[in-house]
Amino acid sequence: MSTEPLHAPATAPSSRAISRVVPAIARYLLGLPLVIFGLNGFLNFIPQPEVVLPDDALAFVTALMNSGYMMQLIAATHLIVGILLVVNRCVPLALVLFAPFIVNSMAFHLVLERSGLPMATVFLAFELYLAWVYRAAFQPLFTYRLKR
Repeated sequence: MSTEPLHAPATAPSSRAISRVVPAIARYLLGLPLVIFGLNGFLNFIPQPEVVLPDDALAFVTALMNSGYMMQLIAATHLIVGILLVVNRCVPLALVLFAPFIVNSMAFHLVLERSGLPMATVFLAFELYLAWVYRAAFQPLFTYRLKR
């Protein structure tokens, strides 16, 4: 006669396991494309799309390219943020570094060029989800008064 308790085997993953796996998946789904796009900014291995930009969008992109530094800064930021997300180090810092880019990307696609809006929205969703997961790290930023 067995002395093991009689109970059904656990078939569903625990909520604790899910709460660890889903943020990791979100980090990879946000981080890996950023690593690829960041590397592409320096190595140019992804061909340019054949999309014809509206005049205002073309003027904006041209100004970024003519600045002499902005496209390299964006690529470096993507690469650094992507690496931090993939290796799970300084994730809140990575999210803070990526936030200005995603805000500008959403504004660009809402106002100047709509075809990239779905992808920008996906990146925004990952950013917001991860910011929620790591919200405790951002709590000091929203402190009304500093205690001295």
